[in-house]
Amino acid sequence: MMYDHELKLIGYTITQDAIGNEIRTPTTTKVLCEEMSVGRNEFYNAAQNGMKPEIILKMHAYEYSGQESVEYYGVKYKVIRTFKVGIEEIELTCERVIGNV
Repeated sequence: MMYDHELKLIGYTITQDAIGNEIRTPTTTKVLCEEMSVGRNEFYNAAQNGMKPEIILKMHAYEYSGQESVEYYGVKYKVIRTFKVGIEEIELTCERVIGNV
């Protein structure tokens, strides 16, 4: 395991304004990860379901808290699948986000 890339996990805190409207405020956490390629089978199986996996990022499982978005080298991605590897690592399969999330 060579965690030599920086990844920003993007989560949200939800608060309410004075009249009760929910306000989503993004929170980011920087972690180290390993970049992996999406395998052929996984790519084509996901494509059949309308997903476009582009990258897999492996990191320590204890650092991940269910965030739905990540930023990697300035590009935003949506986490479309997680896969626990043993007891210490997790793989995040991500697809590129077009526009704002």
